[in-house]
Amino acid sequence: MGNVTDRPRELGPRDPGEPRDRREPPSAGQISDQIAREILQIHEESYGKGAGKAHALVGDGFVVVVLDELELLPNEQFLVEKGEGDTVIQVRSRYQQAIESTFSAAIERATGRRVVGFTSSTNIDEPRFVAEIFKLE
Repeated sequence: MGNVTDRPRELGPRDPGEPRDRREPPSAGQISDQIAREILQIHEESYGKGAGKAHALVGDGFVVVVLDELELLPNEQFLVEKGEGDTVIQVRSRYQQAIESTFSAAIERATGRRVVGFTSSTNIDEPRFVAEIFKLE
């Protein structure tokens, strides 16, 4: 019986890719764009409304996502107009913590690093925005 290393290279599965199809790792800009898109999409799907635009900054050990032009739900807008903005911020903060694993999964997919901490802050005064901050391992 021959040794496995004695087999000709032609045997076995052929690589389905072509050398010219080789991809480079994503650039920092591509990673930031992916994160911004995914966090904005998660936010829109979770709240039913989103924000006008999203920006992501990937640093050494952290990711910051800012959702500008935050859209409030009608009931949130009503509470703000009645002077109950703190209630809106508190409910949003608790909700953000509840869906932390969904946000973190998007960050981990894009960066290839594990999220070890998360915090979120919502500003309902104009200009309205949300800042999501992720600490990476």
